[in-house]
Amino acid sequence: MKLILTQEVGGLGAPGDIIEVKDGYGRNFLIPRGFAIRWTKGGERTVDSIKAARSSREVRDLDHAKQIKAQLEATTVNLPVRAGEGGRLFGAVTLNDIAGAIAGAIASGAQVDKRKIIVGNPIKSLGTHQVTVKVHDEIDATVNLNVVAS
Repeated sequence: MKLILTQEVGGLGAPGDIIEVKDGYGRNFLIPRGFAIRWTKGGERTVDSIKAARSSREVRDLDHAKQIKAQLEATTVNLPVRAGEGGRLFGAVTLNDIAGAIAGAIASGAQVDKRKIIVGNPIKSLGTHQVTVKVHDEIDATVNLNVVAS
């Protein structure tokens, strides 16, 4: 089955890639979850628009990625959340919360995609935590996230 990826899927490709997968995998997993759409001849326009959107969000080159990494690692990001007794949070810190806090803390205003943020264990307590941001395919930045009570 020939499909066009609409989101990044590990081991398959990035948005806009045309892939060939087994029928069951495409029909039962990728298409219902919105990770891919069926390939058609008219779908070439879709591929072009997906790739254009991706290129506008992507980091330009390796040097730009290194600059962003330096900014991220030099900054301590403060994230105010609601907390109860003993520093336990009401719920966990979400990737959207982290992405918003990073965007507010960086002076250049660079947006960080929530899908590029890697959190080892769910953050459910106050304090300093380490979060990894995949800036580029080859470059990962470690961000110090300071979770404080609001």
